[in-house]
Amino acid sequence: MMPPLAAAPDRVFRTLFSLIFLVAGLGHIVRPTQIVARLEAARIGAWVSSVFPSEVLVLSTGMALVVGGAGLLLNIKSRWAAVLLIACLVPITLSVQLAPDKVGPLFKNIALLGGLIHFAFRPDDKSLATTPPNSD
Repeated sequence: MMPPLAAAPDRVFRTLFSLIFLVAGLGHIVRPTQIVARLEAARIGAWVSSVFPSEVLVLSTGMALVVGGAGLLLNIKSRWAAVLLIACLVPITLSVQLAPDKVGPLFKNIALLGGLIHFAFRPDDKSLATTPPNSD
C-alpha cells in the first residue's frame, strides 16, 4: 500500500485532469445548441449530422464525458472511464478540431489522449495492460 503522501500527486492529477471532461460534458448538456452549431460548422459536420442527428450526438457525448470524467475523478472503473473518453475524444478531434485555425485545440486533444492512454493502459491492477512493467 502506498503511503498517503505518495498518493497525493495521483489524486491531484486525477482531479485536475478530470475537470476538463466534466466541464465539457456539462457544457454539452447545458448548452447543446452552441455545441451543435460548432459541430455543424465543422468541415465534415454536415456529413456527421446526416448520419446521426446532431442533438443526439451532442447530448450523448455530454453524458459520456460526465460519466468518464467522474469515473476518473473518483477512481471508479478508471480504465473503462478512460476508454469511454478515448471513444469520445477521437471522433470529436477528427470531426471538429482538424482545421488550420484549430491547431491549439488539436494538440490539447492529443495531450488529453496521452493522459487517457496513461489511465487505460498503465500496468497495474486498474489497467487494461496484460504484461507487467519492465523492471529496468
